[in-house]
Amino acid sequence: MILAETFLFFLALIDNGAILFLLVYYIITLSDLECDYLNAQECCDRLNYWLLPKYIAHSFITILLLLHGHVILFLFNLPMFIYLTFEYFTIPQGNLGAYDPAEIHNRGQLKKHLRDVMIYIGYYLLFFFIYLYCFILALLKGDPIRRASDDEIVTEI
Repeated sequence: MILAETFLFFLALIDNGAILFLLVYYIITLSDLECDYLNAQECCDRLNYWLLPKYIAHSFITILLLLHGHVILFLFNLPMFIYLTFEYFTIPQGNLGAYDPAEIHNRGQLKKHLRDVMIYIGYYLLFFFIYLYCFILALLKGDPIRRASDDEIVTEI
C-alpha cells in the first residue's frame, strides 16, 4: 500500500469536496449566463479553465483507489472517469473547449450543461458520503480498548 487507509479516504473526502465546490461554481456561472449577468465568452472561459483540474482530481482518486485494492469503489468511479475522459478528449474541432461561446445558446446547450452539472453534483454528493463512511470505518478499524486486559485503554495510534 502506498498510503494508510485513513489517509486515502481523507484525501478522497478532500478531493471530492473540492470537486463539489467547483460544481457549485459551475452552477452559479451557468445561471449567471442564463440570466444575462455574464456574456457567453466570459462564462465559457471561466468554465473551460476548470475542466482539466476537475478531470485530474477525479482521475487521481480513481487511480489511488485502484492502487489500494478498493476494487468496488474503483468500479463505481470508473464510469465517471470514462465519461470525463470522453468529454475532455472529444471536443469538436474549432471549439474553444467543452463550453463554446458560439454554441452555448444554440440547440439548448445551456440547459444540457446545467443538467449535466446537476447530475455531477448528485454523483459526487453520493460519493462524498460513501467516502465519509469509509473514512469513519478506517478510523474505527481495530480495537481501541484491549478487551483481554481490564481497564487498559490504548492511547497510541
